[in-house]
Amino acid sequence: MMGFRNAAFSLLLALALGIVPAAAQKQKKQKSPAPGATDDSSSSPVLIPDSQKIDQEISEMLGYWQIGMADQMQRYYSPDVLVITGAWEPPISGWAAYAAAYQTMRARIQGGQLDRTNTLIKVDGSYAFATYQWEYFATIDGSQDDVRGHTTLIFEKQADTWLIVLDHTSVVSNTPQQAPAPAAAPTPMPPAANAPPTPH
Repeated sequence: MMGFRNAAFSLLLALALGIVPAAAQKQKKQKSPAPGATDDSSSSPVLIPDSQKIDQEISEMLGYWQIGMADQMQRYYSPDVLVITGAWEPPISGWAAYAAAYQTMRARIQGGQLDRTNTLIKVDGSYAFATYQWEYFATIDGSQDDVRGHTTLIFEKQADTWLIVLDHTSVVSNTPQQAPAPAAAPTPMPPAANAPPTPH
């Protein structure tokens, strides 16, 4: 849902940025600038910091991940990505292998909501890393699960685009959600030292 909101916001921002210059040009034709005034229409757009771009990409990728759209996820991954899953299995090498493993895993899941928290992003030249905690609520193999873990992504800037070259996930806990236990009967207090014994 967050990825959709971010995409909608980006679309609205792009539309607003496109409309404002057009309105300014129309106004410029109607009124000539004052002597010595500078022309703002040639100024460059506001640059978004790389860390913010990466955070946006993570949100979008996770949105596609939650709804099972591997084709859309592919644009965030390098073709030679290395993926270490939360399972005890060998690393997965390459997008094609990861996409196949993802589709197999996704077939076992119904619904689901992933919440990402405590994200830290560090950019260093043409590389960056992002690490975050997550909690995933879903029906997996027919039972409600609450899975928690950490993910670290390493990005490489390729042709002005940040791509994931390493995706390492660790599962911290996998707790099936269960109905709350019925309230236990209160435990009787032990008799006081000077109280008379009670019959059994």
